[in-house]
Amino acid sequence: PAAMNSKSNTTRGQVFVIAAASGTGKTSLVSALLSAHANAAVSISHTTRAQRPNEKNGINYFFVDRTRFEDLIQQGLFVEHAEVFDNLYGTSTDEVERIISTGKQLILEIDWQGAQQVKAKLPDANLIFILPPTLETLKTRLLGRGQDDLNTVEQRFNGARDEIAQYHSFDYLIVNDDFQLALQQLGAIVFEDPTPFEIQTQAARHANLLTALTT
Repeated sequence: PAAMNSKSNTTRGQVFVIAAASGTGKTSLVSALLSAHANAAVSISHTTRAQRPNEKNGINYFFVDRTRFEDLIQQGLFVEHAEVFDNLYGTSTDEVERIISTGKQLILEIDWQGAQQVKAKLPDANLIFILPPTLETLKTRLLGRGQDDLNTVEQRFNGARDEIAQYHSFDYLIVNDDFQLALQQLGAIVFEDPTPFEIQTQAARHANLLTALTT
């Protein structure tokens, strides 16, 4: 991890992990941030899932079989990995190094458990958690996506409260009520001054919201 210390050499990028409950809008925020800033990048993940016809190895994913993936885990070559619907996904230390060595800010969009894995491996990583403005808004967004049946929406919604309860283990907090404002705040954390969005400040500022979201 010392080799990845962003403070020792200003030309190196930093690692930013962005997590949120399903339906909070983190994918849209990350996508907008990447479009607006050439100096931010996402890493290419390894996966054991089958390659789709329109996908290219080394561009969309690094496609590997389960044995190879498990070898990489054993060798400690992932900063985070997880199993999702019987497929393994992971971010390699090589991929992290490739991006931050160019001076770009690396954006990892993963769940809270993955965020904890990254922090354990890379103590300098910046963990950002995005909150919905209300539980009602979250449910409306989940339904509005039209991707899932009602049962799945209900499961995701119930899981969201558990995910939101993990906010205290993050470094920074943003509320995605107004998309443009949330995007501006995310940009401030990654490229300007993250101080106003530190967890202690934000948890105090949004105490009522946090109580409403987690109880």
